[in-house]
Amino acid sequence: MADSRRTPRPSPGEQEGAGMAVAVLIVGGGPVGLVARALLERWGVRTLLVERHGELPPFPRSRLVNVRSMEIFRQLGLAERITAAAFAPEYGRIRFRDTLCDHDFATAAMVGINAPVPESPALGVATSQDRLEPTLLAAAHAPVRFGVELVGLAEEPEGVVASLVDHRSGAESRVRARYVIAADGANSTVRQRLAIGTTGPGAMGGFTTVVFDADLDRWCAGRPAGVYFTAHGLFAPLYPEGGWAWFVPTPDDAAGADADWSDRVSRALGPDSGVRADVLRVQHWVMNAFVAERFRHGRILLAGDAAHAIPIVGGLGMNAGIADAHNLCWKLAGVLHGWAGPRLLETYGTERQPVAHRTLRQAVANTRLMLDVQDRRRAQLRTGGAAAARVELPWSERYFAQLGLVLGVAYRSGAVLTEAGTQPAPSEPSEPSGTGTGTGTGTGTGTGTDYVPTAEPGHRMPHLWLAPGRSTLDACGEWFTLLTPDPAHWEQQTTGHWPLRIEPLPEEYAGLCGLGPHGALLIRPDGHIGARWRDRAPGDSALHRAVAAITGSAPSGPPGT
Repeated sequence: MADSRRTPRPSPGEQEGAGMAVAVLIVGGGPVGLVARALLERWGVRTLLVERHGELPPFPRSRLVNVRSMEIFRQLGLAERITAAAFAPEYGRIRFRDTLCDHDFATAAMVGINAPVPESPALGVATSQDRLEPTLLAAAHAPVRFGVELVGLAEEPEGVVASLVDHRSGAESRVRARYVIAADGANSTVRQRLAIGTTGPGAMGGFTTVVFDADLDRWCAGRPAGVYFTAHGLFAPLYPEGGWAWFVPTPDDAAGADADWSDRVSRALGPDSGVRADVLRVQHWVMNAFVAERFRHGRILLAGDAAHAIPIVGGLGMNAGIADAHNLCWKLAGVLHGWAGPRLLETYGTERQPVAHRTLRQAVANTRLMLDVQDRRRAQLRTGGAAAARVELPWSERYFAQLGLVLGVAYRSGAVLTEAGTQPAPSEPSEPSGTGTGTGTGTGTGTGTDYVPTAEPGHRMPHLWLAPGRSTLDACGEWFTLLTPDPAHWEQQTTGHWPLRIEPLPEEYAGLCGLGPHGALLIRPDGHIGARWRDRAPGDSALHRAVAAITGSAPSGPPGT
């Protein structure tokens, strides 16, 4: 089988500075850009990442790493480090209070974060983005240039020329890249320069994040949570060792330098708290909600917030961006290494844009439900309800798992084949699985809440234990994986030049995956099922032709039957 792991080597004349040439230029040093850098390095793709800020931002921003992102971090060997720096599982809970100093009037678990779920080998965590990003930065050795901003783009037949300016020195330089990943945020310079429009509500209002220190243990230590929703804003612990953030709609009179944020935080904590907040940083920002009209412009591809800005409720935005990178990077690697055709990149937008639209709808629904909780509480208090009374939440206990959206996405594109393993599946919206009758047959659109594992093509490979501590998802990497109860039968197949490994699937799982004793699942490098043969291969070149069809490359082996 071909080996996909290659050491990145500079092309003749490559050097940092003016005239540098790389395979992929990554614009934006947030989690999505950093994950793309780490993934591409594992594929042996030479990259340069540029970030206009002078360092990693010190603000917490995103708060949750869901189970699917942790599966990706597990593949990168980062899951243990991320978990070690994150909050303990008991913080995987939301609490609703009138003020932070009051008792809970409602609470909900963040399923998949507060305790393991059988559908995944990984456990999500509550952590702050500024605690996550240094780990992602250290995950690769490819060059990163902070304080460098992209100021121009010019497309050429064989690549893109990017004009950069270094804000520290004022020096200007150019970089030639075969492809560009624009992960430069909701206000993406790249998206705007390409005149790519967006759909959706757009700017939803101004918000302020206040980072502060205060001793709140008497109200929170015995009732931990990742998020406390109150009538006076959202409070969140930042790090296991201390620190807090207050998220609130920006007050009309907050723009001036004289704003007393310490007093504002103290009053928001509760009139009887007696706590004086030590404010460390204040950031004003705009909550956006949109999806880009397209995710690709020639050799330039949008990812993360540049492609879709998702409201914060539910913790979906960053995780959707990480999934973008996971979908895109193996395709870029295949094209750059020559085992995939350029048309494979067309499937990136086909697969990820519908997911972005659904994620945006889910985040809007989350926001409405949160507002509904506050409305129910106000109505309860107006009608004379006791302050200690509970409010019935307008969702099931599993709502915040959102596993139908997180784990149940099904791709429909030319990179997914039908059951026969020979023809591309129709290009339909990528939908999460919802209800179904079992692991091998579950389908549907669902609500985003429920997830029914299925081994149908297009879906993420269900998590099954191959050995103690080793999941079917751990069999995936910088290669295609063929899982089969009969490896000897499939080892006779011609496979060409693609990176591919054949792994035995325990016989007890064959039926769960809809396979006969000689069947097989072809798993793409991103963990999604590319093809399924329920039983024997239809000819000696069936596997060869399937991988050729998925990767958009011309079959070079013997003709099939």
